[in-house]
Amino acid sequence: METIIAPSILSADFSKLGSEIEMINKSEAQWIHVDIMDGMFVPNITFGPWIVRTLKKITDKVLDVHLMVEKPDRFFEDFRNAGADILTVHYEACTHLHRSIQKIKSLGMKAGVSVNPHIGVNFLEDIIPYVDLVLIMSVNPGFGGQKFIESSYSKIERLKELISIKNLSTLIEVDGGVSLENAVTLIGSGANVLVSGNAIFRSENPLKYINDLAELG
Repeated sequence: METIIAPSILSADFSKLGSEIEMINKSEAQWIHVDIMDGMFVPNITFGPWIVRTLKKITDKVLDVHLMVEKPDRFFEDFRNAGADILTVHYEACTHLHRSIQKIKSLGMKAGVSVNPHIGVNFLEDIIPYVDLVLIMSVNPGFGGQKFIESSYSKIERLKELISIKNLSTLIEVDGGVSLENAVTLIGSGANVLVSGNAIFRSENPLKYINDLAELG
């Protein structure tokens, strides 16, 4: 399976967002990752549906929206209407996770579930058959530029094994500290989607960096 590269615009320069997206459009990236934070579930505030609506006008890339918010069900229709293709919610934020996943799918979007670093993948065993992807947070969510948590490799391997045992096609996405230095190991561990923000946008040549990541898969 080809590895999917999803640049995270959390690390982009918003004073020139149009040109940043134009760069991604020219790259081998297949998705654009959009982190939505409410200042409550995580200690930061970022965007709302308006940024997804803006992106939809200037890119044909898959819009991969990650909701790091409390009571995320309140916003599903807003993000669908804005143009989200994939909507991922946190295991920790959903009281009725199965119902939330069903709602996302009923709105015509692909559904993902994410877990913070302290949550073991065994908690996902019953929900995996119903989601399109599992997003493993390899840093504590809330801010870009954090150091990769090394135990994430074994976590990805366990998740890959669980998906294989159930004979599923669920994608494994990884977000946090992803770079050219660890991408090969992540792919070898079972990752299908690499979210990278700081490493891409702080590099001397972001376009080349994305394409170099894509070549590894």
